[in-house]
Amino acid sequence: MRLDGKLKSWNDERGFGFIDPAQGGQEIFVHIKAFPSGTGRPSVGQALTFEVELGPNGKKRARSVQYPVRGRVRKSPRSEVSADWTLPRLLAIPAFIALYYVVSSHWPVKPVVIVIYVFVSLVAFLAYALDKSAAIQKRWRTSEGTLLLIGFACGWPGALLAQQFLRHKSSKPSFVAAFWLTVLLNVAGFVVLHAGKVSLP
Repeated sequence: MRLDGKLKSWNDERGFGFIDPAQGGQEIFVHIKAFPSGTGRPSVGQALTFEVELGPNGKKRARSVQYPVRGRVRKSPRSEVSADWTLPRLLAIPAFIALYYVVSSHWPVKPVVIVIYVFVSLVAFLAYALDKSAAIQKRWRTSEGTLLLIGFACGWPGALLAQQFLRHKSSKPSFVAAFWLTVLLNVAGFVVLHAGKVSLP
């Protein structure tokens, strides 16, 4: 028997959430695998129809989840184009290039430093691309902590470009704030290390 309900909560990174049945009663656990493929990521408040089965632990869980026809949400064409280039996003990379030139003109900067930034930026862009693909296809996601760590480890230019051109992780306030903090820490570390404040081993 199919039941109606709404998605009450959803953990996108771990791929599960809970459905609030329309007829009342306890919340029903639902895993990402119970949703139809190719329909995009679930969102809280979405109307659903589902069946109930017992999981291996003996607790109820949803299966064969479907979206009611009227409940389908069309994706905005805007999701396929790049994100807005705000002033900080527009100036971040050029400003760092200018800073790199100033620092290297006053203190010795090993050529391998720029190689590291380019290489890790490519890794960051790839990580964002794979995470977006996983989100669309409902596969296991890359954690936000990992994406932030790659950005902090000199990959933030590539991460910034990925956010813009892939429209991924560019609109979640908490992630964006954490991302810019990693950028500031990385740039500050670059300046401090090469201005002679900290001696490299």
